[in-house]
Order: sequence, then C-alpha cells, then structure tokens
Amino acid sequence: MPASLPPLSLLEIRVLGVLSEKQRTVPDTYPLTLNALVAGCNQKTSRDPVIDATEADVQAALDELRSHSLIIESSGGRVPRYAHNIERVLLIPTQSTAILTALMLRGPQTAGELRINCDRLHRFADISAVEAFLNELAERSAGALVQELPRQPGARENRWIHLLSGAPSAEMLHVVSSSQPAGGAEEKLSGRVEQLENEVAQLKKALAHLCSELGVSQVID
Repeated sequence: MPASLPPLSLLEIRVLGVLSEKQRTVPDTYPLTLNALVAGCNQKTSRDPVIDATEADVQAALDELRSHSLIIESSGGRVPRYAHNIERVLLIPTQSTAILTALMLRGPQTAGELRINCDRLHRFADISAVEAFLNELAERSAGALVQELPRQPGARENRWIHLLSGAPSAEMLHVVSSSQPAGGAEEKLSGRVEQLENEVAQLKKALAHLCSELGVSQVID
C-alpha cells in the first residue's frame, strides 16, 4: 500500500467501501449522511464480515479518514454529507476503484467473482479485463494495493485481497504450505490404486485355488 497511508481499520475500510458503492448504486442520495453511512456499514447483504457499528464508531472512522484526505465533507443543507476521495488520493481509475470497493466490502475474491460483484460499479467486458486491472494494482510503483493469495486446496482460481489494511495475515499465506505439496495427491492416489490392484490379484489367486479344491468352475475372472 502507499507509504503515505497507514494501515486502515476494518471500519475505516468499510466506510470507504460503502461510500464508493453508494456513489454508483444510489447516486441520487450521494454524498451520504451519517445515518445512511451507518446503515450501509451495517448492511447484512453483500458484506463480509457483517458488523454492527454505532454512529460514534462511524464518525470516528470518518474523522480518521479525513485526516488522510480520503473523505470529503460537504456542509450544505441541514446535515453534513460525506464522499470518498479514493481516486485522487490513490491515483487510480474508476475501474480500479470498483475492484477495490468489492474487495473492501466482500473480502478476498477470485477475478471471476470480482467481475460479477463489480457489475453495478463497473461492467468489465471479461475476466481478463479484471485481471489486467488487478495486475496493475499489484505492480504500482507507488505501492501495491492488492495481492494475489496462495490457491486454496481444491480451488481452481487464486483469490485477491486489498492491502489497504496492510499485508495479509499469516493464516491466509499459510494455505498452500499447510496443504499437500503439488503432485502429492496424485502420488498418494497412485500408490493406493497399486495397493488395491495387488490385493485384488491376491484375492483372485486365492479364489482360483478354492474353486480348484472344491471342483467348481471359477465365476470371477
């Protein structure tokens, strides 16, 4: 992540994600009031993890984000309203903001999942377009904003995580090293098949001998 930004808390990440999401999905009510922002942070759907933040919690997160220029407060009208300033601070295009928003709100995801979950924020033509922006975010000279995680056992694709909260936890990076090494499953299966084949051969031999002793025809080949 950019050296100028400290790691953001879960609630700070949630506030940023909600503001970016609502800018695209409910533009008529954006910028958001504090009440609307609290409701968005505590939303039960499209959120991972689900949280239960108070107005005071969200206000404190807003104050911290504002100190890093990530939040813009407008005082026109009866109540203050809040908007995000992600693109200007991080110097990224709207497509990258859409990807970051999905990661901030829903946690680690594959490129395919991101394409689906970004649909209301930005419609990517295909998965390769998502991957291109992910790689761009990961290779920024100003500091990586996303990172590809080790593939989980049984998974077909790697997941990506945002780095606005700092580096991923050791548990996330331990998935592959704690799982069976590449090729281990195939070797184990091959050994098991060979063992079963030997056991079947021995059973056939024993059956043939028994049939011979009893003077009956062997019915199993």
